[in-house]
Amino acid sequence: MPKMKTHRASAKRFKLTGTGKVKRAKAFKSHILTKKSSKRKRNLRKTGYVSVAQEKTIKKLLPYV
Repeated sequence: MPKMKTHRASAKRFKLTGTGKVKRAKAFKSHILTKKSSKRKRNLRKTGYVSVAQEKTIKKLLPYV
């Protein structure tokens, strides 16, 4: 049986933590930043986590991570 391929787009966007949760970056941080408050932009810098419902799907795309 051939090796499974890693979904490269997902590999660039997600990382796995030691406990097995999937880390992700927050959205809405790329442009139109002038109207967003400093507090909101600061909170967007923090990492988010993928919801439990989608974790299984993401882990399938990253077989060797």
